[in-house]
Amino acid sequence: MLHTPTTRRGKARLAAGAIGATAALLAAFGTSGAAQAGPAPMRHGVFPTVAGAAAIRAQLAHETGLAKTATTGPETLSYGGGIDGIGVTDQHPKVYLIFYGSQWGTQGKDANGNLTFSNDPQKGAAPAQMLFKGVGTGGEAWSGTMTQYCDGAGVKTGATSCPSGALHVPYPTGGVLAGAWYDNSAKSPAAATGHQLGVEALKAAKHFGNTTAAKNRAAYYVILSPHGTNPDNYQGQYCAWHDYNGDTTLTGGAIASTVGDFAFSNQPYNMDSGQGCGVNFLNSGSKGTLDGWTMTLGHEYSETITDQNPAGGWTNNVAGSPYQGQENADECAWLKGVTGGAGNVKFGNGTYTFQGSWSNDTNVCALTHVTVK
Repeated sequence: MLHTPTTRRGKARLAAGAIGATAALLAAFGTSGAAQAGPAPMRHGVFPTVAGAAAIRAQLAHETGLAKTATTGPETLSYGGGIDGIGVTDQHPKVYLIFYGSQWGTQGKDANGNLTFSNDPQKGAAPAQMLFKGVGTGGEAWSGTMTQYCDGAGVKTGATSCPSGALHVPYPTGGVLAGAWYDNSAKSPAAATGHQLGVEALKAAKHFGNTTAAKNRAAYYVILSPHGTNPDNYQGQYCAWHDYNGDTTLTGGAIASTVGDFAFSNQPYNMDSGQGCGVNFLNSGSKGTLDGWTMTLGHEYSETITDQNPAGGWTNNVAGSPYQGQENADECAWLKGVTGGAGNVKFGNGTYTFQGSWSNDTNVCALTHVTVK
């Protein structure tokens, strides 16, 4: 998710000391890199398109003299103090994939037990499930970067490192996929609002029996909209975002919940956006069709577990930084050929294209990192 210098999700509200030209760029280009008639609606951290990220980096390079291909500015993340006592996912993450809407077509199942669908032209459903089954297997070190982040009573607001005894994001040994569900009870809206996506996540929580705050403490609901839809008007604007039900800046307002806080994301069928959302970003031909799909899924997962209730977890709060407000994956979005850029990461059940994420303790984007406990 690309965080503009904002306080919470919604329209961009510049923090004191934010770079003015960056604000102008974001207002003019939204997150797409294509000129807009007026300021685009900005959420608390949308994941920009490839062109949008390039445009922002180019402008930042012009302002600061930094290289266009490098992550720019003071990028240290700090702790936001938690919201409702939640900063990071300090228990083993539980990821639930919700295939939202009957437009996914007829459901089947493959040899690995993954749900498949007749209207999935780029065959993204099964790899999404395999990815989350594979996280934390085969000795993969991509997950290590996130384990340096923490929460708990001993972590002070503004901290940039974790004290002894803090509750860290755990290494997700054995995978994180906790369930997959096809909700074909109705068609997904042609352009579901953020509120509608959140309501679908609440429906999923109840479907999976997660009806208490304790059961949702480590849960993350990925709302996957079908091919041909435009959830939250992402086309040409961004590639995905994550949030939680208590965020009052969601379109339509906060979501009344009897199940406690729950984290969810808007995962469009972003292969429909082609290279704008990463098709063939790293790999060529058919091998690269799902590059952006897996990068986006990994991006939002890594941000959710380090900033579960935005922005109570770890974000950039460096006054005047062009990256102020961003999360760990934002600071390393759509990079390749540089340290911590995109790469093919081997898990125990396959290889997936991922991006790096910001590492405070090494002060660099990292595609791999030792596990911190």
